Amino acid sequence: MSEPTTKEPGTQTGRAALAGARSRHEAVQTSLERAEEAAYLGGFITLDRDASAKISDEPGPLSGMTLAIKDNIHVAGLPNTAGTPALRDFVPPCDAPAVRRLREAGAAILGKANMHELAFGITSNNQAFGPVRNPRDPSCFAGGSSGGVAALVAAGVVRAGLGTDTGGSVRVPAAVTGTCGLRPTVGRYPGEGVTPLSSTRDTIGPMARRVADLALLDGVLSGDDAPVVARPPRSIRLGVPTGHFTEPLQDEVAVQWETALRNLEAAGVDLVPVDVTSFTAGEFATGMAIVLYETRVELSAYLAKHRPQTDLATLAALIAGPDVRGVFEGCILDGAPGLVSEDVYRECLAQRQRLRAAYAETFAAHGLDGLAFPTTPATALDLATCDQGMILCGEDADTFATFIRNTGPASVIGAPGLSIPMGVATNGLPTGLEIDAPVGADRELLALGLTVEEICG
Repeated sequence: MSEPTTKEPGTQTGRAALAGARSRHEAVQTSLERAEEAAYLGGFITLDRDASAKISDEPGPLSGMTLAIKDNIHVAGLPNTAGTPALRDFVPPCDAPAVRRLREAGAAILGKANMHELAFGITSNNQAFGPVRNPRDPSCFAGGSSGGVAALVAAGVVRAGLGTDTGGSVRVPAAVTGTCGLRPTVGRYPGEGVTPLSSTRDTIGPMARRVADLALLDGVLSGDDAPVVARPPRSIRLGVPTGHFTEPLQDEVAVQWETALRNLEAAGVDLVPVDVTSFTAGEFATGMAIVLYETRVELSAYLAKHRPQTDLATLAALIAGPDVRGVFEGCILDGAPGLVSEDVYRECLAQRQRLRAAYAETFAAHGLDGLAFPTTPATALDLATCDQGMILCGEDADTFATFIRNTGPASVIGAPGLSIPMGVATNGLPTGLEIDAPVGADRELLALGLTVEEICG
């Protein structure tokens, strides 16, 4: 008689496998129940109630992890709306490669998360599918454009999720909801199967409650199995920017920032003042021109491939949000007064290369492991008024420009950035601390994050 295989139920390993499978299915059921309870947050556009039936039978590093996927990343059999009416009934037949890697590692995909329409904003105050609300205060926004994933993670509906980040769309919502978000080095993860804005700046990014889960997800998505171990605080040298990243700050954020600096210094982290002018001057205008030019080209190509019946003009005519529609009519569609010419685009790409070189030189000149600063200059705003602008330190300010001010430089340069919780402000809302690292130093950044999370979280 042949020996029983290790997967037969009568063996110890077989019984463990069955118990593991039950545990994975129970995790999905718990998440589905929590999703129903937290429906008022507007976190999901599509909830997959059959998610349990789609879990891999083989255990993997993500077994038992429930995930929400931003609704601009393809998931087979589920609508990929990108938060806009024209794509409401677009159902991709295949998973994006990044999603496929997560499934093969054992993760359960619970559904598609709400977002700022077409990923063109930071509030996720979606006019087509409803706003995403902040679990800390449902009258406030959850950030954007990956606000739905952030809200679902923060509310404990899912353990983690995937967003996308062009100018701060993973890190901003992580900061204002008190969660963790990683923007990897551009090109680290497969980017196919995503409704695009800008190939120069777009990247998928994982979101979770703890840095350790980000490290797990990063390993699966990138195939990089280098160990991530918390660094001793006294071995860490962080640059503290003067100017751009820290002036001005909302009072509540400034208090948390000063507390974080004191805690880091007390733990033994070496803090070095750094002038960042060389890679922040003109960054916003350069980065926006790149996005506007590439969106026109790349979104048109995406529609031609996946939705040939919908061209750019048809898509734009159905845009629900006035802010997003204004961008398309003003800067992207044929005849728009703010169209970016190819000459301007090429010059901006050249300027981006100069910013990248200056960024690398700043790290080398100061011997930095990372650059630390508040992820956002302010806490979450009221959903009722956030689209009308904001007040920062007594002055009128643009909501979008303010909230991506600090996340923008790494986005344009293509460097990795990590946002972790910095503490809850006196107004009861979370704040975020970001660490940026050299291009390609993603696992090293996560190791820094484990240490800083322990000190500041």
